[in-house]
Amino acid sequence: MTTWAGRTAAEIAAAVREKRVTPREVVAEHLARIERLDGQVGAFRAVRAEAALAEADEVAARGDVDALPLAGVPVAVKDNLAVRGESRRVGSAATPDTPAARDHVTVARLRAAGAVVVGLTNVPELCVFGTTDGVLGIARNPWDLSRSAGGSSGGSAAAVAAGMVPIALGNDGMGSLRIPAANCGLVTIKPGRGVVPTGDGDSTWFGMSENGPLATTVEDARLMFSVLAGVEPGSGAGAGAGAGAGDDAGVLRVAVSLRSPLVGVTIGRPYAAAARDAAGLLMRAGHQVRRADPPYPMSLATTSLAHWTAGTAADARPLDPRLLTRRTRVHARLGRPFLRTVSSGASRERLLRRLEPFFAEHDVLLTPALARRSPKAGPWHERGWLSNVLANTNYSPLTPPWNLTGWPAMSVPCGTLPSGAPCAVQLVGRPGTESRLLDLAGQLEERNPWRRTAPMD
Repeated sequence: MTTWAGRTAAEIAAAVREKRVTPREVVAEHLARIERLDGQVGAFRAVRAEAALAEADEVAARGDVDALPLAGVPVAVKDNLAVRGESRRVGSAATPDTPAARDHVTVARLRAAGAVVVGLTNVPELCVFGTTDGVLGIARNPWDLSRSAGGSSGGSAAAVAAGMVPIALGNDGMGSLRIPAANCGLVTIKPGRGVVPTGDGDSTWFGMSENGPLATTVEDARLMFSVLAGVEPGSGAGAGAGAGAGDDAGVLRVAVSLRSPLVGVTIGRPYAAAARDAAGLLMRAGHQVRRADPPYPMSLATTSLAHWTAGTAADARPLDPRLLTRRTRVHARLGRPFLRTVSSGASRERLLRRLEPFFAEHDVLLTPALARRSPKAGPWHERGWLSNVLANTNYSPLTPPWNLTGWPAMSVPCGTLPSGAPCAVQLVGRPGTESRLLDLAGQLEERNPWRRTAPMD
């Protein structure tokens, strides 16, 4: 008997289109895996078992099922994106428990492509922190259950890494896709600004947050990204803008940096080694690779903190502060004085002008994805604001600059930690180079294949 849990989205969709399996059979098997494993992992805030099976039957009855790119593929959705008929809690007791009237545009695109939403995944309150824990649940890394899955798309990443779904939807405002992907051994891409719709009226942290895929393979990440962006898979959309020297020959100028953007934060040896290994793989693939550090400004830490806290202040404004956790209340209070200056975009424009010359000389930047492994899993929401901020900053300093610039960035597995858990690198490119980054990630995957899911069975 064929087992579908643990198979890729591309494999499942092909089998459904070819009538080798029904959407109901695929969804039922994944629901059984969720029931068996999620008590350990804590990926899901809500599981839509009956609704998902009914929707799987609707997919099977569609007249265009043989043309659907995600036919019958189970997908998990981060609990800050609306799913029709389900509440949107954003990890908080302060949000209303009322069903959404319609799907978020990205959820609607996934469903139109044949995907079936099996559940909504845990997030830290208001998606603020890089550990996914709160009053609604704690998401653990399936590779090491003693560690946090990361955040804020931690539940979505944990669901994919445990094989409970082949792909999941998340978003990234300061690293919230790339951080949990790096922890959990997944492929993700934070698209550049405007490539994937954010949704009318939804929080984007002043234009810094982008929606994107979490997947076990580059093929699945590309497939889901294409659906979210509304382009044909393999069309090369996003590849043309900002072309640099050597593109005609397929040779890219890759800068490798092991420097933390934040002063005083160091990169741990396993993560630096992963970046060096990835650089060697790309050099052997024929690319021009050299060490070069972006000219990060000394003010980057304060700029990042201002935007991080101001985004939370805007999101917390309509909520009852008495129902928010202490770390969230402090974060929002600190951000209120920055709301006006952050909304002007002036500091982001200054950062863009400073970094653009670097990317005129280099096509892609390669860095470690993280500085060190994620903190221990636990109730970080019960701890003080400063301990949370220090824990986040010390392990994930490399992601925020690319939300501030609005440029595309990926996390790609590369190597392992001494514990056996995955390690990862980050790829960054200029606007419009999503396809280029996915191509490079595919070259890394081909030369250094990684295990798809955590060994939980």
